[in-house]
Amino acid sequence: MPTTREIRRRINSVKNINQVTRALEAVAASRVRKAQDAVIASRPYAQYAYDVLVNVAAQSQGTDIHPLLKGRDKINAVGILLITGDRGLAGAYNARIIQRAKQVAWQRVEDHQCPVRWVTVGRRGSTAIRRWIANLHEDEDPPEIFKQQEIVYAFPAAFTDPDLGDVVARIAQVVTDEFISGQVDEVFVAYTHFINTMTQKPRVLPLLPLRPFEAQDRRIMDLVEPDPEVKNRGLAYIYEPDAASVLGEVIPRFTTLQILHAVRESLSSEHSARMVAMRNASDSAEALGEALQLEYNKARQLAITSELLDIIGGVEAMKLD
Repeated sequence: MPTTREIRRRINSVKNINQVTRALEAVAASRVRKAQDAVIASRPYAQYAYDVLVNVAAQSQGTDIHPLLKGRDKINAVGILLITGDRGLAGAYNARIIQRAKQVAWQRVEDHQCPVRWVTVGRRGSTAIRRWIANLHEDEDPPEIFKQQEIVYAFPAAFTDPDLGDVVARIAQVVTDEFISGQVDEVFVAYTHFINTMTQKPRVLPLLPLRPFEAQDRRIMDLVEPDPEVKNRGLAYIYEPDAASVLGEVIPRFTTLQILHAVRESLSSEHSARMVAMRNASDSAEALGEALQLEYNKARQLAITSELLDIIGGVEAMKLD
């Protein structure tokens, strides 16, 4: 049985951990409401922008009105934008979206026998993908094409409100440059969709080209979320001064908007997941502290009883003398 000193040391350790988890829960709770409001407010705008995009793409069929709208006949390389956090202590938030992105990458390599180029947002995702690629090179089982993966750019995920738009603009620039230059022929964005404080869902959406995603293989459709439903279909637009000038400004901004929305969804999901995880950790720490306190009281009571028995035994021995 542990000594009272050992139990007291464990109680102090649990109390210190509980203070840390309570502090992290409070920080996450202070951020989660603002992040949730931003996500909910941006969803209608993202939906309307998608409606416009689908109608523009349908109206420009057979024309080269913008390179981001043009699909490729053959997929020679796949790009994946992976959005995670910089830190852990958020339950399975990072692990689930990393696993889903890896599944999509694996499936696209199987479908097209092509390399994968990663753009990561967040140190957790960057570290995990680098480790995964290194393990693929050490493993002899996968074919060589599966090992042709690389991280072309890695962004930190320590976003703050003043610089969020600038960071997202840089991310969008990297992704669109990869697509327009022909380095990749399609781009997916992997992020965590916020449902409510208790539920967040890993999601992979097609990002480029900016048109409804089509695939023959049912397996990739099980991993990639379907395109949003278009509420206003069949609208025609008149452009002033001309379509090329207007769409040259609008289409790249739509890509930035989609990435911004994915980042906001991820931030809200991360804060919610961390708040819930830290609350559960704090509750577990309190329960463990109570159990250790009970064990400490029993050990202390046992020690006192033993000392009393020794004293009584000594007194009885003196009486016999």
